[in-house]
Formats: sequence, structure tokens, C-alpha cells
Amino acid sequence: MIAIVLRELRRAWSGGGLMLTLAFFLLVATLFPFAIGPDAKLLARIGGGVVWASALLAALLPVERLVLPDLESGVIDQFAVRGLPDAGIAAAKIAGHWIGFGPAVMLAAALSAALLEMPAEVLLRLELGLLLGTPGLAALAVSTAALVAGLRGAGAVAGLVMLPFALPLLVFGAGALEGGVGGLKLVAATSLLLLAGAPFVAGAALRFARE
Repeated sequence: MIAIVLRELRRAWSGGGLMLTLAFFLLVATLFPFAIGPDAKLLARIGGGVVWASALLAALLPVERLVLPDLESGVIDQFAVRGLPDAGIAAAKIAGHWIGFGPAVMLAAALSAALLEMPAEVLLRLELGLLLGTPGLAALAVSTAALVAGLRGAGAVAGLVMLPFALPLLVFGAGALEGGVGGLKLVAATSLLLLAGAPFVAGAALRFARE
């Protein structure tokens, strides 16, 4: 299981995943003030929502490489032959995916705070919310990747599948910036629910794809 996590992490970072996430966030943070205007209060109020939406897109960026290449190359079959349960394989992939993009998202959010006119206390709540919520986004991304593996235009389909399930997490995450501890508890509960169910959903999809 640890080997799968390290493999996912190595593949993510060797493919430029860390720099791609940082560049994506900084691009959004740079362009967004130009679209909204120089209103510092408005930027501070909606900046958290922008960061959370960007976190969702960052989780989706590598969706086509999370599961499909391993299915096509027979790697998933080898894991199964060695006795690893499908849900366990999915859980290890979720952990590897989160380590690959979650810390980068949190770093990019800190770098973007000045451009979005975000006060320090709001940034602290945002970072706590991302720490609690990005594992849920990683779980959604892996389960979605397993469900759409092999479909034509899987990247676009993955967005349509993932967005309805990610919406509560985005709403609670953005709301936690003003809701304080209560909002963070909702983010944690939603993320935990996704983490609990995603390995079984993704595992069932992997088992179906092998058959």
C-alpha cells in the first residue's frame, strides 16, 4: 500500500504536478482582480470562493492519469493478483493523489492571499479549511477517475460527474471563512464522508473495469 502511495506521488511530481498546481493558482489569483476590479473589500469577500473553486480544478487536472493508465497497462490486475483489495488500491491512490496536490494547493493559496486582498485571519481559516477539505476532493477525483475510465472525453465527463458531489464541500469551505469553527466542522464532516465512501465506489468501478 505504501508503495502505491509513493508511486502515485512520484508520478504526480515527475509530471510537473506540483509546479502546474502552483502556476494554475497564481494565474487565477493574478487574473481575477483584473476581472473584478480594484475593490479590496469585494476581493477579500469572494477570494476564498475563488481559491476553493481553483482547488477543485486542481484536483481534476490529472484525472485522466489517476486510474486509466494503470488499467490499460495491467498494473491494477497485478495488484489484485497479489491479494490487494480493490478498495485498498483506491484508498492508496487517494492518499497519493492528495499528497501530490493538497500541500501545493495550500502553498498556492498562501501565495495568492496578497493578490486577493485576504486578511491574515481569513487566510488562516482558509488554510485550515483546505487542510480538512482537500482530502475529500482527492477522494472524489480518484473515484470519478475510476468511474469514467475508458470513456471518450473522460476529462470533460469527470467534471460533470464530480461537480455535484463536490458542491457541498465548496459551499461549506467558502462559508467557513465567515462561519468560524462551525463552518470548519461542516467541511471536516463532508470530507470525512467522502473519504469513507470513495474507496468502495472506486474499488467497485475498478473491479467492474477489470471484468
